[in-house]
Amino acid sequence: MKKLLRSIVVLSSAALLLPLAGCSMFNWFSKPAPRHPPAALAQFTPSKTPHRVWSANVGSSGNYVFSPAYTYDAIYSAAADGTVVKVDASTGNEIWRKNVDMDLTAGVASDGTTVVVAGVKGVLIALDSDGQEKWKAPVSTEVLAAPVIAHGLVVVRSMDNKIAAYDVDTGERKWMVAHRAPSLMLRSSPGIATVGPTAIVSLPGGRMLSMMLNNGAIRWEIPIGDARGATELERIADMSGVPAIYGQGVCVTAYQGRIGCFDVVSGSTFWVKNFSSKVGVSIDEEHVYAVDADDKVYAFSNFRGQSVWRNDKMTYRDLTTPVPFGSTVATGDGQGFVHFLSRYDGSFDARIETDGSAISATPIVVGDRLIVQTRAGSLQAFTLD
Repeated sequence: MKKLLRSIVVLSSAALLLPLAGCSMFNWFSKPAPRHPPAALAQFTPSKTPHRVWSANVGSSGNYVFSPAYTYDAIYSAAADGTVVKVDASTGNEIWRKNVDMDLTAGVASDGTTVVVAGVKGVLIALDSDGQEKWKAPVSTEVLAAPVIAHGLVVVRSMDNKIAAYDVDTGERKWMVAHRAPSLMLRSSPGIATVGPTAIVSLPGGRMLSMMLNNGAIRWEIPIGDARGATELERIADMSGVPAIYGQGVCVTAYQGRIGCFDVVSGSTFWVKNFSSKVGVSIDEEHVYAVDADDKVYAFSNFRGQSVWRNDKMTYRDLTTPVPFGSTVATGDGQGFVHFLSRYDGSFDARIETDGSAISATPIVVGDRLIVQTRAGSLQAFTLD
């Protein structure tokens, strides 16, 4: 695994447990109210200096999570009121702004030519690179995880556990695969990653599967959630975040389940251990980074899963998926701070505040910049000296 080159197309979606909303098909559960107050900001002597390079206003996320997408030299972002924005990745200058005349629940996916977001009541909306509408297509029900674009297809998972693929140019549905949804599950947004000819899909109920992009055929399916407890509520075990792919490996985690890495081709296990998280994992050439349900940050060896370090100074701060950024690991929190930890020992290297609203979407790395979208709608780019 160490010798394999990075071959990754990990597109979109952040995992966040959202407020209760009515649904006639399933019983949803939101994340319980915090039993503990967020940890106070730890005091430390910064070893690095973050700089805000630019900031742009997109619009509020409302009760949803919108993850920015980067292609070529542009960043695409969306807001709950139907706004979709394209900004220059270098300057943050707005290239265009479009309102699709429909409230949105998820986005953004882009391949540089087509931009896709999900609208209320299950609608996919595709725009071209100039912001003009290309097509709309109905989806079986609400979509909370951002779609992905690969091999000329838009792949999306709706909340009734149906996975469907649409032609990126026309919106014609090419295939759909239905999976039985558990009777009780968290209102969360586990996502999809693509690698080669396959899509790796995280499903509510704690399962991960690999599907062929051309026809939706299932190659393998693995249980990651580990349902335990006396009641149905205690036994909820759902996937968290977007699968992280590096070379031949795919790593994932689950709420009330496990964390582990698996072979992307066969699904065979590299390593696995008990873990619970409400957000996903990230991976680099040495480590898998994860945040547990109490917001402790971990680094595990990506070869055998041994614990390398742990930072327990940010408990209950509602951290995002941590992402490798230079020599640090960056994570946003529920109070609008971005924390930069050492990739080598997990100690604090730096910290910077955004706009004071929560950061729920996983930050993305664009060259030497970290891009963060806040729930109030600020899109910000940072460098680190």
